[in-house]
This record gives sequence, structure tokens and C-alpha cells, in this order.
Amino acid sequence: MNLRLPFFILFLYLWSQASLAQISPFESEVRQLGTRIDSLGWVPGATVWTGSSTIRLWTSLSKDFPRKSFINTGFGGSKASDLEKYLFPLVIRFEPNEVFIYEGDNDLWTGVAPQEILNSLDRIVSRIQLAVPQTKIYLIGAKPSPSRWSKKELYQVFNQQLEKYCQSKEGVTFIATWEPLTDSEGNARPELYIKDQLHLNADGYVVWAKIFKPYLN
Repeated sequence: MNLRLPFFILFLYLWSQASLAQISPFESEVRQLGTRIDSLGWVPGATVWTGSSTIRLWTSLSKDFPRKSFINTGFGGSKASDLEKYLFPLVIRFEPNEVFIYEGDNDLWTGVAPQEILNSLDRIVSRIQLAVPQTKIYLIGAKPSPSRWSKKELYQVFNQQLEKYCQSKEGVTFIATWEPLTDSEGNARPELYIKDQLHLNADGYVVWAKIFKPYLN
């Protein structure tokens, strides 16, 4: 009997598991998120919020907008390409009347070009509109995080391009979040962020609630 064969099989198994984790880093998180939402119960037609951790950490949504039915499928660290991959379990299956999407922040910081992000968002928009034609889609502009201020110009270029894209698409609306989170001189406001200076704190989400209120009435 070749004793090295079991070790080779074990090696292949571990290698395949590691490769799968690299290919689908959010697989487990998305599955667990779906299980939790299903356990709480939901009905078609709710407002879906999705995107990266800025959405995931908005835990006061129901308090901020008590007359709305929300499903929050934000998953931390995600990029537009990740949402594109998991669009059905995170958005489409809920048949939402509205969907708010925050992607692009992590993409830009890790070197993804604005046009590549827009291409991914366009595919996302097209799939939603094909599957659930009545859905209103809101694409949220990148926020001005102090910890990412070194790429301020790139973020502003992306926001300009995202707004222009939304203006060209029926049923798609751009929501600007940059100026409300900056001071009179155009600088980021550290007091609106938690210690990492990337994620909003409670005061920051108060500002965000004011931004979004007109779109939810």
C-alpha cells in the first residue's frame, strides 16, 4: 500500500478548501446572512440596503425610518464585483420595491479603477431591472473617510462619474454623501467616525439619515 497516497489526498483537499476561500471569501457570510433573514421572516416588496460595511453597520435603520420595511444585506469589506457575484441571494430574491447600494469605497482604496467599478455596477443595475423591473435603484456616492483622505481626488472623480451614469439610466438615482460629511472648508469630519476613521459613528449615521430621508418619503 502506498502510504503517501492518503497524505496526497489530504493535501489536495486542503488546497481545494484554501482555493475556494480565496475565490469566494464571502460565501459563508452571505449564507449565514440569508439564513438569519429567512429566520426572521420577510415579504416581497421591502426596501433592501446592501453593499459594504457602511451599510452593514447601519443598525439604526429601523429606528431612523420606522415606517419602512427594511432588509439589510450589507457585507463588510465587499466590492462591487462581490455584490455582482451574490446579487441574487442579497437583492433579487427579495423582489424589492427599492434597493440602496453602497459599493465603490473599498474598490477605490484597493486600486480598482473607477470605470471598472462602474462597469460592475451597470451589470448589477441591468440584472435587477431585468429580474424585478419595478425596483427603484439608488446608487450611493462614496463617503469622505479621514483614513482614506489621501485618495480624496480619486473618490471625487468616481462620485462625479457615478452621478453622470445614474443620470443616463432610467429608474436609477444617485445619492451624494460627500458634502454633508465635510466641513465648510471641504475637509472630512473626524468626529463623525469611529476610532478607525473609516466607519461612521452614531452621529455620522444621524447625518446619513438626513441625507436619505427625502428618498424614503
